Amino acid sequence: MNIAIIGTGNVGGALATSWAKAGHTIFLGVQNTEQFKGMDLLHNPNTKAVSVAEAIAQAETILIATPPTAIFDIIEQSGNLSGKYCIDATNAVRQKPEPYSTVYHCLAAKTEAAIVKCFNSTGFENMSNPRYDTVTLDMFMAGDSDAAKAVATQLAKDAGFEQCYDFGKGDKVELLECFALSWINLAIMQGYGRSIGFKVVKR
Repeated sequence: MNIAIIGTGNVGGALATSWAKAGHTIFLGVQNTEQFKGMDLLHNPNTKAVSVAEAIAQAETILIATPPTAIFDIIEQSGNLSGKYCIDATNAVRQKPEPYSTVYHCLAAKTEAAIVKCFNSTGFENMSNPRYDTVTLDMFMAGDSDAAKAVATQLAKDAGFEQCYDFGKGDKVELLECFALSWINLAIMQGYGRSIGFKVVKR
């Protein structure tokens, strides 16, 4: 799969690395290909840095892992997103892409992409390695596109997660962001540390 990674910080970088190792072709969409955060990602296989517009043009799937308010510039540079799968990995905890409550809702209103919220509910350390001894963490997603959810499920497993659980339709996107805030609360505010993660268990 050809994947555009928009946002080469901790989350985007961790997933870019995992997906490159899984055999996907990664296009890092950056403003300056000569100098950007995460330049060491170019040491990964199947990875190159290009402009945001070029990354999106060459990709089937786009991961958005930027601050939420950056989405307006990304959409402006992206051209026609019809037929593309767009994964919103952001959390509008501190800033919202006003007047929209989340990046997912902004993309839904302003593009024709197939959109899914995913890869937002845990820390980047768990994106890099979701394995805890004999237990493998789960990932979670929400959105209205079944096709985009199928892509997110495949990519979650390619990143090493055991399952990708469906939180529901687009009306559950904000709930999934609250779930992310719950991880932040436990890991940071309550002091349990970033080496914790969520696993669904069944009796």
